[in-house]
Formats: sequence, structure tokens, C-alpha cells
Amino acid sequence: MATTEECREALDRLSDNLARADGDVRGAVALDRSLSCHITDLDQTFRGRLEGGRIRVDALTPGPPAGKAEIRLAMTGDDLVAMVAGELRFARAWASGRVRLEAGFRDLLRLKSLL
Repeated sequence: MATTEECREALDRLSDNLARADGDVRGAVALDRSLSCHITDLDQTFRGRLEGGRIRVDALTPGPPAGKAEIRLAMTGDDLVAMVAGELRFARAWASGRVRLEAGFRDLLRLKSLL
């Protein structure tokens, strides 16, 4: 089971990857939205923002997200680490229910290029 620190490192690597992206991926993440990522097996939530093509983590809180971020993710820590490492494809994890993504319809349309 991935630790909280490993999950934080994975989010930092994901942020770096998104910042280096170009084309459709760069356009998809060029949003300014609140973001939460609930790590279900650790019952911890990283809260922050997706802005300027990067993920900024502002807080780590116990339990599921207290408020409703504009973009909400939920998954196990192992799945987060595996996705960032390229060992698990987001589309497959999302389609199988291993990863939950909730956002407004317009944001989902923009984020679909990441799938």
C-alpha cells in the first residue's frame, strides 16, 4: 500500500508532467479549477488547484473531501502511483471504476483528451 508521502510525490510528478505537456493535453489542463484527490485506502484527501497547467496541493485532510471541488478524483494510493509511473492507464482505470473523476460537463469535455 502506497504511503501518504508516496502519493504526494506522485501528485508532484504528475504536476511536472502536465507542465511539460503540449498540444491537446496542454489545452486540457489549462484550467483554473479547485481540485481534490481522495486516496481511498488511506482515507486522506489532497486539496488544491489545477492552474497554469500545474497541480498545486494546498492541504492534506483526513477523510473524504469536506467541500466539493470543481474537479474531484478518488482512487487508491497504489493506483495513483501506478498511473503516474505509466503502469496503469487512466482510461482503463476510470472505465473499470478503479478511479472516479467528477467534474462539470464542460470540464469533462476538456479533460477527455487525457483519456
